[in-house]
Amino acid sequence: MKLLKIICCLILGMNLATCCTKKQEPRRPVSQSSGEFMKESIERNKILNDKEEALIATIIQKDTARDYIPSKKGYWYHYIIKNDSVNVKPTKGDVAYFDYEIKDLKGNIIYSQLELKPQKYLVDKQNIMLGLRDGIKLMKKGEKVTFLFPSHMGYGYHGDNKKVINNVPLMCTVTLNDIKPENEIKIE
Repeated sequence: MKLLKIICCLILGMNLATCCTKKQEPRRPVSQSSGEFMKESIERNKILNDKEEALIATIIQKDTARDYIPSKKGYWYHYIIKNDSVNVKPTKGDVAYFDYEIKDLKGNIIYSQLELKPQKYLVDKQNIMLGLRDGIKLMKKGEKVTFLFPSHMGYGYHGDNKKVINNVPLMCTVTLNDIKPENEIKIE
C-alpha cells in the first residue's frame, strides 16, 4: 500500500512539474510575406494594360474608315457586316455557330479561319477565349465583327501553348452564322 502511495505521489509530482512549465508558442513561418510580390505584379499589369490600350488607341485613330465601339469589358470592336433585320442575340444556353480568325494587332494571321474551322459554342457553358465569350453575345445572326482584345481578354499571361505567346493583344474577326436555343439542339 505504501508503494502505491509513493507511485501516486510521483505521478502527481511529474504532472505538476510539466503543467507549470512555460507554455510553448506556436511555430512562426520561416519566411513572412510582405505582399511586395503582389504589389509588383499589380504594377506590372497596370503598365502592360496601359501600353496595350495605347497601341489599340493608335490603331483606332489611324483607321478613320471604321467606327469602333468600346465595350464595357475593356475591348473595342467594329462591324464589317451589320444585321439590323433581326434583334436576337445569343444568350446563356444558346448554341452559337461561328467562324473566326485571329491576328496580332499588326494584321499578321496567327490562326486562319480555315485552321480554326467552324465553331459550335454553347454560350456561357463552354470555355473559350474570354473576349470571344463576351463578344459573341453582342452579335446577331449574319453579322461579321472585328474585335480588338487586350491580352487579358485574349489568352493572357500564359498564351495558348501553341501560336499565341504570352501577353499578346489580339484582333479577332468573327462571323456569327447561326443561333439555336439549347433545347432545339440534338445531342450528338
